[in-house]
Amino acid sequence: MDGIPATLGTACAVFAGTNVDDIVILTVLFLSARARGRPRPWQIVAGQYAGIAALVLVSGVAALGLTVVPDEWAGLLGLVPLALGVRGLVAALRASDGDEDPSPPVAGGVVPVAGITVANGADNISIYTPLFRTIGPADALLTVAVFAVLVAVWCAAGSWLGSHKKIIELVERFGHWLVPVVFIAIGTAIVLESGAIGRLFSQ
Repeated sequence: MDGIPATLGTACAVFAGTNVDDIVILTVLFLSARARGRPRPWQIVAGQYAGIAALVLVSGVAALGLTVVPDEWAGLLGLVPLALGVRGLVAALRASDGDEDPSPPVAGGVVPVAGITVANGADNISIYTPLFRTIGPADALLTVAVFAVLVAVWCAAGSWLGSHKKIIELVERFGHWLVPVVFIAIGTAIVLESGAIGRLFSQ
């Protein structure tokens, strides 16, 4: 029985340590949902679950000795939020230049939200992989169950942080600029911190 509390503690610590920055993304998404109606809350939750599930699956496969995405290139996934942010910014510029409809949301569905989650958590694979490699099947299943519970906690936290009236009013006024800028910043940080661009040009 001593192993179960230890596994629970490790799973909680690993998830929290590798997904702190997801709180920021979830907050921005829930703010957008409340201010602009897209993405819908269920799409945010489903996308977050799908993204985390993909990261866990890739890590599990890698733990078995199969490399799906080389660690040195995982940072290129940061191009996903970067591209979505640029698209949203371009749409906002076009809307401000004429009488066009307001720009569409940066992430308007389950797949884009999942993509952002995977991109932001690409470096998690390097932590999850050795974890799954060193624990048994039972502990691995327990760890995955803990991750599933904590995803719900993270979504609830993001929803709560994104429920403040003054912030929602701010996003309603400037969200078509702010949200794309946030995603561009996140994508740029992921790509630059990974060093993938430097390796690409050094080939």
